[in-house]
Amino acid sequence: MSDAESGGDPHDARNEETVESDEFEPVQVFPESEEMDLRPGSDDCYKCSTCDSVCPVAEVDDEFPGPKFQGPEQWRLKRKDDRDIDDSVMSCSNCMRCDSSCPSDVPLSQMHNTARGQFVQEQMEKLSQEYLRNRILANYRFFAELGSKVPRLTNFLMGNVVVQSVNEKLLGITSEREFPEFADETFREWWTNRGGAKIESDEKRVAYFHGCYSNYNTPEVGKSLVRLFEYFGYEVLVPPQKCSGTPMFANGMLADARRAAETNVSEFAAAIEEGADVIASCTSCSMSLRQEYPELFDFEGTASVAAQTYEAVEYLRLHEDLAAELERAEVEDADFAYHAPCHARNQGLAGQAVEMMDLLGGASAEDVGESCSGISGTYGWKAEKYDTSMEIGAEMFDHMEDAEAETGMTECPTCAMQMEHGTGYEIRHPLEVMAEALVE
Repeated sequence: MSDAESGGDPHDARNEETVESDEFEPVQVFPESEEMDLRPGSDDCYKCSTCDSVCPVAEVDDEFPGPKFQGPEQWRLKRKDDRDIDDSVMSCSNCMRCDSSCPSDVPLSQMHNTARGQFVQEQMEKLSQEYLRNRILANYRFFAELGSKVPRLTNFLMGNVVVQSVNEKLLGITSEREFPEFADETFREWWTNRGGAKIESDEKRVAYFHGCYSNYNTPEVGKSLVRLFEYFGYEVLVPPQKCSGTPMFANGMLADARRAAETNVSEFAAAIEEGADVIASCTSCSMSLRQEYPELFDFEGTASVAAQTYEAVEYLRLHEDLAAELERAEVEDADFAYHAPCHARNQGLAGQAVEMMDLLGGASAEDVGESCSGISGTYGWKAEKYDTSMEIGAEMFDHMEDAEAETGMTECPTCAMQMEHGTGYEIRHPLEVMAEALVE
């Protein structure tokens, strides 16, 4: 029987074949992302350019194509095998402002992180100054652990102008910045010397992710966190840990980040099983555990660690009446120019420090605006990025100097470096001020 006799469409068979061939099949855009196909995310971008409008690098650098190109556009181009990653991806500062600005929830920073990873792995010369410098900056924890063994000698050497000049010429690390000093006693040494936790509780338990900087450079932040949480009756656990991976993501060192994340997830997932929630004093660390880990890794426990990680003040606001406690306390002449780190804004935490300080007798905090500080972790330490970093931070500096306070405040250690560098102000962490008011 012919198609005409059967009443059928002679093109039906071909149509069925066309439908089958048009069905979506995942395209492996980057070889290392075997568990992730970001094609749907790139196709969700409708080129509104909102992400470009909030990018601090694009605002001051006309040659930087912006997050829209670095994310969705580049992923589309990479569907063709003959396309390399554009080297401008290394100019992204990883501030992640593009993520929270996108009306279509395109996973921009996930795309950027993965693209940087492939660029570094396949296109960057491993003996180049840029690669060696970036590898050193990305693995700050390794070098900080060495430097902290002899902190006074390390501080003397790294503060020497000759050493700084050599670092710039040989490694491309800017000599314009003062290297952060190492503490005489790290946070973990203090923790061990005090005998660990002073409170035991089956009902109120937290695991502290202190990160690198609070351990090696500003242990007073970690000490303040411990005392504050103990004031509220919490047992504080301090599991073994490595770097959160934030500087590794920013420099495309994904293999290093993966090794660090595997340890962190394993240790903190075990703490969660013991009834603890995870807290961090650095907003970049909490952002890494909350967002970047589940976006890039699939270790067992990754999801539970992400779901149960909090910034420290956020946690106390959610689980305790922190506001009431602060209203009953006071400090002496504590006025602050507060900068909300980009990674705090991305977690919806931009206003909490100002709100808490305003409740505290004798204290006040003025938000110095929505601008990025410009340092973005390791970004502002690179000689070729220093001027861009300072240009981005110029608005923040101006707002700080216009504020009545002459002391800065922020939760991010590298933002604190930039604030001090640009204004000369002393910079405090909110946890330090709260601990002084309630505990000390």
